[in-house]
Amino acid sequence: MAELPPVRLGVHILAAYSAVLVLRRLLEYRWVISADDVSQPIRQFFFDLAAGLSAGLLAAILNHAAFGFPAGSLLSLIFGALVYGFFIALDMSLSRERAVIRKAFAEDSVQAPPKRLYSMTRRFTLVAVATAFCITIVNLMVLARDMSWLTTVGTDPGAIRGAILSITYEVLFIMAVLLGLAINLIISYSRNLKLLFENETGVLERVTNGDLSRLVPVATRDEFGLIAGHTNTMIEGLRHRIELISALQLAEEVQRTLLPAAPPDVPGLDLSGTSIYCQETGGDYYDYVLLPEGRLGVVVADVSGHGIDAALFMASARAFLLSEAQSFKTPALLARDVNRYMTRDSDPTGRFMSMFFLEIDPRAKMLRWVRAGHEPAVVYDPVRATFCELGGEGMAMGVMDAAEYRDYTQQGWAPGSVIVIGTDGITETRNIAGEFFGAERVRQVVRANASRSAAGIQSAVIEAVQTFRGQAPQEDDVTLVVVKLM
Repeated sequence: MAELPPVRLGVHILAAYSAVLVLRRLLEYRWVISADDVSQPIRQFFFDLAAGLSAGLLAAILNHAAFGFPAGSLLSLIFGALVYGFFIALDMSLSRERAVIRKAFAEDSVQAPPKRLYSMTRRFTLVAVATAFCITIVNLMVLARDMSWLTTVGTDPGAIRGAILSITYEVLFIMAVLLGLAINLIISYSRNLKLLFENETGVLERVTNGDLSRLVPVATRDEFGLIAGHTNTMIEGLRHRIELISALQLAEEVQRTLLPAAPPDVPGLDLSGTSIYCQETGGDYYDYVLLPEGRLGVVVADVSGHGIDAALFMASARAFLLSEAQSFKTPALLARDVNRYMTRDSDPTGRFMSMFFLEIDPRAKMLRWVRAGHEPAVVYDPVRATFCELGGEGMAMGVMDAAEYRDYTQQGWAPGSVIVIGTDGITETRNIAGEFFGAERVRQVVRANASRSAAGIQSAVIEAVQTFRGQAPQEDDVTLVVVKLM
């Protein structure tokens, strides 16, 4: 083999590689390009590695047939072709991966995360071990052949020195070629990593700025593909969350429209009410109902639980109540009819609602109320500086359709009397230490601010509740209606 002219040897090797190259172009589409994008790089590697080995085998056959190459030379030729094919196959695989990455970015295509992970660390390890093995074997083969040749040089110092230089140049040349191939692989892989990294960080920067319009294309089966898949899952979750928040904000706006924008102007009464929900929506409700002959109905209700489901239940209860209020006779009859509707709707859900309905007749100075499982209203008499409760019996609504309710009445009041109707979110507000605000603190605030308007008293109570709670979270909806009787 060493005695052959390089041109004749190269012709057969070139012919073998040319034949394989022609077949490669015919088979590449069928074996590589027709596969799914994520599978193409690994297929490209094995395809080109097989092509390189095939070229080496074909060259060995041609040279054996034409020149009678011995087995050792044939093995050297085949192994050299395999080593060269290994580096070429890796480079072609990385090039194919780069094309897949760019295609995924251009089409903005999103696939599911890889089911089987080809770890980058494992790939790096395999490539490093294979490269070191190839370099070691090539050098050993070259050194073994050159050492055998060196023994035939003789004892002439000049001939020995020339042989050593020749061997050194040969080893350096082989090392330079292998080093160049390795550097080319490093550069090629770095380009792929740069593409993946820039796209991943670009999408995350968009997310940071609030733009969730793009997802990360899953173009590889390594850690970048897995990260891209989980990033997409995160973005989808954020999209859903934003949609949910938008829906909740819309629901909050709608629910706010169900509450009175302002209290009605009723001679002899000063009114103020508010609801503060612990979430975007809640189950508390208050309203004013204008009744015949200058009377006024004040309703405060509290649906079990809070949030969007409680808000929907409250909206239904409000519709029933306002509908039945058109034919109002007494608070007890109103509660009975509304309860029947609510029981029918609440039976599958287990929801219920407490309600306090107060009928005020400013002309006759008469109070009439019904208590459906709700906390009693509190009346403060500024003349006597005493409190009394508007209590009574009554089951929460939505529990039993046959429930009956009773009217309670009170005749007369002292000028400047204050009626406070609230939900348990006030008295059951807790501070950091776990203490409840309680009914007694409500009375203390009302007594201290009794000379103020209804709005002033309401603001004082709410402010006292919030100050008492401090940094503790709001656990329940808070609703308060204050009526000042003239």
